Amino acid sequence: MSYSELDDEQREIRDLARRFADEEIAPRAAAWDRAHEFPKDVFAALGELGLMGTCVPAEHGGAGADFLSYILVLEELSRADAGVGVTVAVHTSAGTLPILANGTPEQVDRLVPPLAQGHELAAFALTESGSGSDAGAMRTRATDDGAITGTKQWITNGSHAHVFTVFAQDPDAASAFVVRRGADGFRVTREEEKLGLNSSSTADLAFEATPSEPLGPRGAGMRIALSTLDGGRIGIAAQAVGIAQAALDVAAGYAKERHAFGRPIGGFGAIQQKLADMQTEIEAARALVWRAARLKQAGRPHTVEGAQAKLFASRVARHWTGEAIQVLGGYGYTREFPAERYYRDAKVTEIYEGTSEIQRLVIARALLGEAARATD
Repeated sequence: MSYSELDDEQREIRDLARRFADEEIAPRAAAWDRAHEFPKDVFAALGELGLMGTCVPAEHGGAGADFLSYILVLEELSRADAGVGVTVAVHTSAGTLPILANGTPEQVDRLVPPLAQGHELAAFALTESGSGSDAGAMRTRATDDGAITGTKQWITNGSHAHVFTVFAQDPDAASAFVVRRGADGFRVTREEEKLGLNSSSTADLAFEATPSEPLGPRGAGMRIALSTLDGGRIGIAAQAVGIAQAALDVAAGYAKERHAFGRPIGGFGAIQQKLADMQTEIEAARALVWRAARLKQAGRPHTVEGAQAKLFASRVARHWTGEAIQVLGGYGYTREFPAERYYRDAKVTEIYEGTSEIQRLVIARALLGEAARATD
């Protein structure tokens, strides 16, 4: 996809995100990774720029841009630091937009502006230790008056979020609820140690008769969760593209500067072919992401297109970050260069917001219909 296809507002937002990423995020990303530091000041600054609510309507405190503009922001942030990218992605796609789509007018007026302006952070609490891809197996329960009891696992932004969209059985069907940090019986029980994304928060949560308020109709939890994931997967695909682009940038730059046998290693056919394939597949992934984003923006079905974008982009990121290390040779395996961080960060894009196996299932069922379900 060519950036010449973007309109003036989209280019302006992308350029704003790129400048901020290059000046404020990239120079500090390695330090955050090593220290496992959550950079709160960055999200406050992004809020001041309108980038914590890029696609939230202006009347609700956001920038009022379209969904593709938001996807462009995620790619640029993730190119600098994937941990920052996923924090903003989950905050927006999985945290803020479900409230905007399913909340009452009073809930939207009260909850969305502080989130869109970056004063508060949002999280999405669906996964449990025994219910990841099988979300219907969740054991967290809610009483008739909305008191939630149970645990959630691997919740992005969990240690820092102010507003949580929590899913619980109610009693026989899942419902969505809003819980605020500080509510009685709510605890963050553990901060996860991860392979990558070390500047992001991934936490386990516990609820002990925690008061909440319903989000959307009771019993509509799975519909809300699945529609949220449909859009969220596009954001994670954009994150994967950003990581892969960062890897290409460092590999191509190194190939121009590193000399062997009297010339730059970019002069060798094997390196040229590797980088050409890398760039081509990244562009293909970006095209799938933009297509899915435009369908969502238009209000058209995008479940399959989002799954295709995430499936392909995450595979591209995981594969080509490894090949970027190969181009850098021994330097790629050290922390002197960021290629090894990109490699560690890329893997999870094949796992969260639906594993690659789940994306293939979504695509196959749409393609084959009942024939695919007959094999279950």
